Amino acid sequence: MLRSYSLAYLTVNESSVPEAISIAAELGYSSVGLRLKPNAPGAPFQSFIDDVQIQRETLARMADTGVTVFDIEIIRIGEVFDPAPYRALLEAGAALNAKAVLVAADDTHEPRLAQHYAQLCEYMQPYGLTADLEFMPWTGVKDAKAALRIMALAGHPKNAGILVDALHFGRSTSTLEDIADIPSHLLHYAQMCDAKAGLHFSTEELIHTARQERMLPGEGSIDLKGLFNALPRDVPVSIEIPDMIRAKAMGDKAWAEKALQATRYVLGDL
Repeated sequence: MLRSYSLAYLTVNESSVPEAISIAAELGYSSVGLRLKPNAPGAPFQSFIDDVQIQRETLARMADTGVTVFDIEIIRIGEVFDPAPYRALLEAGAALNAKAVLVAADDTHEPRLAQHYAQLCEYMQPYGLTADLEFMPWTGVKDAKAALRIMALAGHPKNAGILVDALHFGRSTSTLEDIADIPSHLLHYAQMCDAKAGLHFSTEELIHTARQERMLPGEGSIDLKGLFNALPRDVPVSIEIPDMIRAKAMGDKAWAEKALQATRYVLGDL
């Protein structure tokens, strides 16, 4: 079975939505991931929600190329949470026929987080999108086991999901057994990159690597083969490899090509 590859926002973070779709089409990615809302106040994101011209151009390029939108970012669940302000994001996702929304947990109180997550899942039902909770070691959901606890506490919503990012697997206490224990119906996609593995990094180092300095598959020490063998073979692979120095030097398209080649090599898909 041929894997499908998605081009994540962070890999081509200098590109507009239409440009990302064109790059994906030229290189052989089947889909893209888009960041339509900033992940932190003042952080960069891609113009789409309030830009009618970009919306038209995006839909035209999708039609011309066959490239789809897989996931959109980002919804953050804090101690106080209301899903209503995310309505425009969800409407954009539905208009793009996207499949998943990336969800991050900023609340360390698991029962309250699970209640808000369940509320989000219910709110998202009409939009046909899954709510994919990403475990990250500096957040309220630090590892795969914690993500599974939230699913159970939330009552297993039917559009729930767990997002496995290779970086956070390699820098959390998650084991290959923990990954294999995630029911396949919760795994809608997985994110690929490499880095130095380990549990000794500060929060600042974890965030810096995640957002600005990941490695190509094969350059670091994360057990990528073990991880992807523990995941279902048909899980779409979102290639999320920001490197603000190397990517800027060569341009988004050349970097996205290197990222895809390295991923295919490590996963035995070349």
